[in-house]
Amino acid sequence: MTEPVCLAGSVFLAEDTMRHKYLEIASTPSVKAARAKYGSAKQYARLDGSLDPDGPTANDRLTDQETAFIAERDSFYIASVSETGWPYVQFRGGPPGFLRVLDERTLGYADFRGNRQYITTGNVARNDRVSLFLMDYANRRRLKMFGRLAATDAFDDPALVAKLPWRTTRRRPNAPC
Repeated sequence: MTEPVCLAGSVFLAEDTMRHKYLEIASTPSVKAARAKYGSAKQYARLDGSLDPDGPTANDRLTDQETAFIAERDSFYIASVSETGWPYVQFRGGPPGFLRVLDERTLGYADFRGNRQYITTGNVARNDRVSLFLMDYANRRRLKMFGRLAATDAFDDPALVAKLPWRTTRRRPNAPC
């Protein structure tokens, strides 16, 4: 960065992103009971590992196809949970590719000033579990992921910031001071 700015919560990482494990994690006993009650248990048991004696597939890495899908997105939704236990969903947008695959299990993006409420930033300070929802509306495709989010001040990790495409916009990463 050419100008010094105070950056807090400017870089977000969804670590241990688990697209393939999404149904395994989401398929709690109460969800499985609802599926049984409403007739979809067999359909999802094949996907969440319930029918496999070895359990669910242990694949928790992003595939090339998922990486390409993520690179094409210009927006996504992120859900976090507050200290009161209530969920919060936030929209994030930018140029295509602003959500960057850093490795097969880590995503990153430079956060930019919005309304400065810092709800997601505050929520993940207490509970780092999040869910990401990426949509391709035109082709009716989606990618859902669970992960753990870490907010990193850009001044604390300039090497990480260099990996993110924030320079493709005229806006600077979040500067709350």
